Amino acid sequence: MKRFHVHVAVNELPESVRFYSELFGAEPSVLRDDYAKWMLEDPRLNFAISRRGQAAGVNHVGFQVEGEEELRDMRARLKVADASLIEQSAQACCYAKSDKYWVTDPQGIAWETFHTLEAIPVYGEEGQVPSKSSASACCVPLAAVRSRD
Repeated sequence: MKRFHVHVAVNELPESVRFYSELFGAEPSVLRDDYAKWMLEDPRLNFAISRRGQAAGVNHVGFQVEGEEELRDMRARLKVADASLIEQSAQACCYAKSDKYWVTDPQGIAWETFHTLEAIPVYGEEGQVPSKSSASACCVPLAAVRSRD
């Protein structure tokens, strides 16, 4: 079963953690100095916030899937929807390692579909130069951002 995913860049993490904890009636399931995530069941949502130098606002949306078969099914849908599909394997991002696919919708919003493989102790692999043929720096690949401009 898929879980809807929203990632919002925030200016002040503690203030945002307080706000979203009250809004959701739950504390984050993951809380770091620069990141927080709520895995909610009602609604079924993976909601993440981070403070990592990005402009405040919706960073990306997408679907978290529970297994490789569901990820392959979503890949087929995404490929039809957007020929510039970006594939990433075992990508370190947001304190997790995941297999993922990225597309950009007609409005320029990045959509991520991913299967989490494991939790990791770091936010991601900073300093890499993203491209369609290689793993990218954390979260939205630059190739997806460029296609939005």
